[in-house]
Amino acid sequence: MTAYRPPARAWAMLTWTEAKLVARDTAGLVIPLGLPMLIMVMSGLGAEGAGTERFRGLPALDAFVVPMTMVMVVALIGLVNMPAVLATYRRTGVLRRLAVTPAHPLMVLAAQVLASLAQVLAGVLAALLAARLLFGASMPRGALTAVGVFCLVTATMYALGMLVAAVAPSANAAVALGLVGFFLTMALGGGFGPRDNLPDPLATLGEYLPYGAGVEALSAAWTGVPPDLAHIGALAGTAALAGAVAAKAFRWD
Repeated sequence: MTAYRPPARAWAMLTWTEAKLVARDTAGLVIPLGLPMLIMVMSGLGAEGAGTERFRGLPALDAFVVPMTMVMVVALIGLVNMPAVLATYRRTGVLRRLAVTPAHPLMVLAAQVLASLAQVLAGVLAALLAARLLFGASMPRGALTAVGVFCLVTATMYALGMLVAAVAPSANAAVALGLVGFFLTMALGGGFGPRDNLPDPLATLGEYLPYGAGVEALSAAWTGVPPDLAHIGALAGTAALAGAVAAKAFRWD
């Protein structure tokens, strides 16, 4: 007997429903979209009054703050928002009930990922527009490289988010684990100040954790130089490992 495959219209309706649920969660939108925008604006104002220090020919705002803000948007949504939703669905039995219908729970996972990716794009575009319109920030010199690196960063953060969703017993636990992972990698990756201020072992570790590696690789693309293969390898390796463990550990109920 041929297995039933839901039509494309069913996928589209489910994705649209997930997107509407995401949009109605005002609290869940404020932090991932508002916090990066606030940091972008405050950093831009600070950079204007801090002189003309340049990195590979670009101001610090272009070379560092813009890439950091983009990684922050992806990390907050991928590590915190998405796992909390999926953990809620498992805790309330949504995934278990779908498992006995033609609509496989994987449809919900795919729809939630697409809906949260729309959040990512909205947050990144808003941050880029603010940087461009308010501070005259430039677009990346290596545009194609920047797009490729951004996709890799997104895949890495989402793989880690799936791992959080796989092991968290509840939505609150998912948020807690996601925030710990976010702030830990952000602190070690230079999100609260230059990594040079950290002890050498921590600075080296932070450079190759997803947040630090993502900022370094995206910053390189922004300034027009090839990203360090070590940073690309760190991102790809983390995505593969976290994705494999998440797939193995994920429970529908």
